[in-house]
Amino acid sequence: MNITIIIPARYGSTRLPGKPLAMIAGKTMLSRVVDIAHAAIAKAPSGTIINLLVATDDVRIQKHCDTLQVEAVMTSTGCPTGTDRALAAIQTAKLKPDYIINLQGDTPLMPPEMITALLQAIANSPSDIAMFTPVTQMSYQALDTLRENKKTTPFSGTTALLDQNNNALWFSKNIIPAIRNEAKLREREHLSPVYRHFGLYAYTYELLEKYASWAPSYYEDLEGLEQLRALEHGYKIRCVPIPEMERPFMAGVDSPEDITRAEALIETYGELLEPQA
Repeated sequence: MNITIIIPARYGSTRLPGKPLAMIAGKTMLSRVVDIAHAAIAKAPSGTIINLLVATDDVRIQKHCDTLQVEAVMTSTGCPTGTDRALAAIQTAKLKPDYIINLQGDTPLMPPEMITALLQAIANSPSDIAMFTPVTQMSYQALDTLRENKKTTPFSGTTALLDQNNNALWFSKNIIPAIRNEAKLREREHLSPVYRHFGLYAYTYELLEKYASWAPSYYEDLEGLEQLRALEHGYKIRCVPIPEMERPFMAGVDSPEDITRAEALIETYGELLEPQA
């Protein structure tokens, strides 16, 4: 099995210019994401060959990758999404892996266990599954927090509906499913029926090519969720359940305020990864 992990790292950002090079508690954002990738690769299933690439559009990031000893591939500044940039990097590097994992360059606090779980799922799943993504079943306490957050930021946090084989039925920025008789369920069970989705994807090379060629789909535009494009074209997305994390998960770091929040999490919970000997 040949897998390529691609980290899209675009220099331009409206709210945080030069985002991949932004410092977070003494380390660049990109260096943290690269370290996460290496930690996941170290626990990959046996027999899996994994390449790691950074897909960038700026020579300053490329030079920083040299210091990190990770390969960088230059891509056009015109790539509309990280997915398009991932495909451009694969094509530029003249690779054709079985699967590509798109690890966003603005996720410096993503637990490497999420990537490892995708690698395991790919190794253990039937060949008709072309796309994988992690989810976690939320506790009622976590669900209460998500509901509270959505009062001020309604498009924060994505939830998923799963079938009996853990294939995605739908994703939404609304909290789904609606829960009748919630009080009784809370008395019986610690975990809610709501799955939270994390924006990490693995897909076959074939699907990545097709995905990039499709126009944004109807529900993708409405929800602002790019994975719906694959569902609307009839592809299965295998959701990979992972345990609820002990430390709070932080999604993308997109602003100076997000950096402050990330540094506060590191101050409170410690570094995500143990320092290398």
